[in-house]
Amino acid sequence: MTFSTRAFPSSLGRLPYSAALLSCVLMLGGCASVAQPHSQDPLESFNRGVYNFNDGLDQALIKPVAEAYVAVTPSPVRTGVGNFFSNLGDIWTFANSLMQFKGRVAAETAIRFSVNTTWGLGGLLDIATQAGIPKHREDFGQTLGFWGVPAGPYLVLPVLGPSTVRDTAALTVDAQGNVVTQGVDHVSTRNSLSTLNLVNSRAEFLNAGRLVEEAAIDKYSFTRDVFLQRRQSQVYDGDPPDVAEPQDPEPTKP
Repeated sequence: MTFSTRAFPSSLGRLPYSAALLSCVLMLGGCASVAQPHSQDPLESFNRGVYNFNDGLDQALIKPVAEAYVAVTPSPVRTGVGNFFSNLGDIWTFANSLMQFKGRVAAETAIRFSVNTTWGLGGLLDIATQAGIPKHREDFGQTLGFWGVPAGPYLVLPVLGPSTVRDTAALTVDAQGNVVTQGVDHVSTRNSLSTLNLVNSRAEFLNAGRLVEEAAIDKYSFTRDVFLQRRQSQVYDGDPPDVAEPQDPEPTKP
């Protein structure tokens, strides 16, 4: 099980962004050697190596910590933690909605943040969802996609997991929109909040991760295909453009 940069794009603080950009440079300079690579994954050989590293790190450290967190933390508390960070994320969603001229999304997001912050104990309670106000998630990678920037090849980033060239380039801007890393000056508090966000986010995917691990499938290909499909749906708000299927060449006349 590896992570998605869209699940928690800045949960580890400022350091992963430098690592992400460095890994992008290394990947673009590397050499992929897969006999029949996926059309969106020309760096599959290198990506699989990074995927294996991430999976090893997850199995050895992050997953056990997340399991211990679930064992000692009551479900209502974990829900509150998730709601708190999700509410903070609405600030960046609001900004990206404006950059994409999504007036309705921006308005609903602003209302959600106001309601949950005021009446939901600073975001610990998701009052807005109970009131029927939909949740939206927009980041700068989606904003670039809205303005026609192509996704580019699929990339697997150390620690952060699945991404694309476009989304990797957007990470530095997304970092500036992270309220925790940019708004909390006290280093130990900022690191504690970032670690809590990471662990809580990983805990939310424990059950899904077990299903993938138990299935007799290629986890790398499964993760890649699900990520690319989900990311395209996010960029196009669930209505991606139709892509014509490649046609077989006409048979040559004798």
